[in-house]
Order: sequence, then structure tokens, then C-alpha cells
Amino acid sequence: MPGYRDFVPRQGFQPTLALSPDARTVAYAGNAGGHFDLWTVAVGGGEPRQLTRLVDQAVRRIAWAPDGKSLVFAADREGDEQYRLYRIGLDDEGPIEISSGRDCQRVLATSPFDAAGRFLVYAANDRDATVQDVLIRDLAEESERRIQPPAGVVFEPVGISPDGRWLLAGGFRSNSQVDAYLIDLQDAAAEPVCVTTEHGDGFFEPAVWAADSSGFYLRTDLWGEYTSAAFYRLTTRELETVTRHDWDVEHIDVAGDTLVWSVNEDGRSVLHARQGRDVLQLPSMPPGVIAALAIAPAAEPIVVLFDTATRPAEIAALDPAEEFRYLTDARPPALRVFEPVEPEPVVYPASAGRSVHALVYRPTSPGPHPVLLSIHGGPEAQERPMYLRSGLYQHLVSRGIAVFAPNIAGSTGYGKAHQKLIYRDWGGPDLDDLAHAARYLQADPGIDGDRIAVMGGSYGGFAALSCLARLPHNWAAGVSLCGPTNLVTLARACPPTWKNFVATVLGDPETHAEYLTRRSPITYADSITAPVFVLQGARDPRVPRSEADRFVARLREHGVDVRYDVFEDEGHGFTNRENELRAYEEIAQFLCSHLL
Repeated sequence: MPGYRDFVPRQGFQPTLALSPDARTVAYAGNAGGHFDLWTVAVGGGEPRQLTRLVDQAVRRIAWAPDGKSLVFAADREGDEQYRLYRIGLDDEGPIEISSGRDCQRVLATSPFDAAGRFLVYAANDRDATVQDVLIRDLAEESERRIQPPAGVVFEPVGISPDGRWLLAGGFRSNSQVDAYLIDLQDAAAEPVCVTTEHGDGFFEPAVWAADSSGFYLRTDLWGEYTSAAFYRLTTRELETVTRHDWDVEHIDVAGDTLVWSVNEDGRSVLHARQGRDVLQLPSMPPGVIAALAIAPAAEPIVVLFDTATRPAEIAALDPAEEFRYLTDARPPALRVFEPVEPEPVVYPASAGRSVHALVYRPTSPGPHPVLLSIHGGPEAQERPMYLRSGLYQHLVSRGIAVFAPNIAGSTGYGKAHQKLIYRDWGGPDLDDLAHAARYLQADPGIDGDRIAVMGGSYGGFAALSCLARLPHNWAAGVSLCGPTNLVTLARACPPTWKNFVATVLGDPETHAEYLTRRSPITYADSITAPVFVLQGARDPRVPRSEADRFVARLREHGVDVRYDVFEDEGHGFTNRENELRAYEEIAQFLCSHLL
């Protein structure tokens, strides 16, 4: 029988893609060499080429220079989320750092260069740790212009208009409160102007400039529960509807007069394209998820980072004249002898007449089967049909363990009301949805209701520990990866630029301390009886190791069977491939030992 590592993809990817100006080469961040390095692969096919060989850093966001001769990227060290900026030519031996000053959170713009390649745009909190400014660097003169955001707003730059007149940026107050800002680059004293404020307090996330600089495309929830695509026209200062669906528009890109967008239909990405007013017919794609998207004019080609439940994330290409084709092959050996399982979408009832969407991975062997209740992070994320946790789901299914992955209160993809249910209410409706999930599983004849384990990472780790501590169910085991145990500490330890995000979504640690304490797993640690596996990054900038230490000590004092693994060179999650594989291999062994 294949072991866990037989299900591990040959490499993983960061959710970033860059298509060269001549549309012949794709740049991406992959960890085939052990760390997330910068790679390129030809759109026409061929062997990928590795451009960097980083030792303790991870490439995050990538962009081509307009002349196509070099790339820029951001990288942090051992997961510390302190990003520095680098540039590397296609024939250089190694990258050259182009950022200056102390460590901070530098964020490359979506399209960081102007048309001529002289100016580079990024954001940084170097001036004030709690404020993320936008900086425009003149690469010829080595000078910078700094644009400060309004109070309580975090700037994320999108890019300079093709005519060089305007800088577009998103202004974030929370994940659901985003505005579009314009900065006039012809006026050195110009202040950022919010161009969406007249439409109310909502979601107006700018995406990409039109090729003729007449305006920009954005995603907005102005017209309903779901996110639509819109166009802001500079001359009229009005928002025009581009496309509306009964699901969220997730990606938008433009090249020339070609517009491409994808829609998240119950977790699966559906791709659409138009050239001018004409609809482009695209080749069919397998059911899966687009994690990143880049296009050339006339959609020749469209390049995607594409993930499915039965094949790991890959770089793929398609255009109207050709079939969908993969440019990389990360398939593990187990998929040559084991038929991976497609998840079954289900809907189960919750409180107040609500319903919760979930995915079920069922073994093909006779049941009833033990089950892992797997909780996504975020909390504003979504469980989608992907090859998740480096093959862990498919490995568990091959061993006869089902996986149940719900999109509980707080998840995205099912309307803004569902997303906002847990704002300042963590461990409330979300935990109630998980209680209903446990009841739903106990009533399923194909599931052994006495053998249910729970697992999650980040917010999902908090939710998993909350299940173990606060729900009256006889859990078989629990796993927490970087899961917060003390919400007061989490609110205080989060990156300083997140202060307003945290106050909106989680709560203010000074004024909401009593509620945050009441909802923290550490408060109920003495109620946990199931075996627990806790995994923690020593350098985690969001969930301090000291809190995990304290939580584990409390459990051990009361005789709970606890395994505790600390990764000295990791932060909030994994950047070192061997660490990630060792962690999931040991999680698989832990779950199998308690469920089988």
C-alpha cells in the first residue's frame, strides 16, 4: 500500500504567476529544489529552468520588467513575513537586492512597473510599523516618492496606468471593506483620492487597468451578495457593470482588448473571456481551482496555476485555438496506482434555517468509515476541490478514512452575509456549524460516528481546538497547525498593519478582551480529553510559540496525550519543503493510529 510520501506532489507552488511581455515564458515560484525559488517555463512546453537557489528564503510575488530581460520578486526569510525585493536577469548568476532600509513588510504591486520600466511600485511599513505606505522608486535616479494612506487604511498598490498618469491602489480596512484610490503622478503634492467612497462602505477591490488608460476593472459587491466585475471610467467617474453571476468573480485580467475573468461556482473555477464585445470560446478545463491567472492579447495564451482534487497544482496554458495543456508535471507516484477520489459536494442544515456547503471525500472500500473533519483557515477562506495538504486527503482516503471539509460561517464563496457571520464572534456561529457537522456525520450510514477526528491550520487550528474543548462529542483525536489558543494574544501579535482588520474581524484586544478570553481554547483546555497533535513554527509572527507552549503544558498537566512538534526555522506555515512533508507524514500517522 502506498505510504503518505507516495502521494506528495513533486513540487508545490506559491499563488503567483508572471507572463513575459512576449507571452512566450511563464515565471513562477516552485519548491522542487526544497525551497520556493524562482523558475521559468516556456509556454510552448519544455523543461522548467531554475533562476534562483535560495537557502533560507521563499519567493512570494513575481513580475517581469517591461523589456522581458529581467524579473523582480519579493522574498522573506524562514517565514518571518519580512519581505525584501530582488531583481535578477535571465542570465545572471543570482539576484541583486533592490530594497533598502530595515526589514519590513514590502508588497510588490500587482503590476509594479510603469510602461517604460523606469519606476517600480511597492508598499512597505518601514516608516511606521502600523502603516503601509505606497512607494514609487525611480530605478534610474535611485529616488523614491512616498504616498501615505488615510488613517485606518492599508494600501496595496495595483499599478501605474499605461499612459503613466495615474497610480491605482486598493485601500483595505478589512477583507470586506476595500476602496479604490487614485494618485495623480503629474502632481508631486497630490493626495490619494478614494473614487469609490460615494458608493458606500463595501467591497471595491481594484484589479487591472484598461489598456487605453480610460479606467480600471475591479471586483465589487455593490449589486448584491456576490462579487461582480465592474469598470470605473475616469471621464464619467461612474461604475459600469461588466459581468454579474450568482457566484463570486474571483480573477480579472486584461491584455489589449481581451478581458478574461473566472467565477467561483460552488468552489470550482469557471473561466470566461471576451475580445472587445465578442465572446471567446475557450477549451474545456477539468473541474478545479484557478489560483493565479495571466493572459496575452487575444487570449493567446491564458496561463493559469490550476489545482484539482485529483491532480496537484500545476502551471497550465490554454487559448481559443488549442486544448487545455499542462506545462509542468507534479504528479506523485501513488496516482499511477491509486485512483484519486473526486469530492462529493453536499449541503447540511445548520441553525436559524441556514445551510452549510461541504465537500466529502469517500473511500471506495466498504464502510462505515472513520472520518476527519477538516477545517480551512482564514477564517475568510473556502474549502475547494484541490489537492490539499500535499496529498494528505487522498492518502487518508486510500487508507479507508473519509474526509469531510465544510464551509462554515465565515467562509467566502457563499455571499457576504455568510462571510460576515463571525465578525467579532469567533467560536460562535462557526462552532455551531461544526456541531451540526458532527451530527450530520453521525447520521450518515457510510460514516462511523464514533470515530471522528478534527484538524485545522491557523484559524482552522483554533476551530479544531474549540471543537475538542467546547463541543460535547467524543472526539477520536485532534490536530492543530499554527492554531491560535489565546485570541487576546492573537489580536495583539498580528502584524501591526493588520490592526484595523483584526479589530473588525476578530475584536480589539483592549476593549474586547473579556469576549476574546471567553472564546479562547486555552480557557477550556481542562475540558479536552482526546489525543492532540500540536504543530508550531518557532518564528511564527502571528501565533507566538509561547502560547502554544502554555497550551500544551496545560493539557499535559491534566493527563492528555499530547504530541508537540516545533519547527525552529518556520513561521506561520511552511516554507521548507522537507519540514512540510515531515509534518504531514506525522499527521497522517497520528490520524491513522487513532482512527483505524
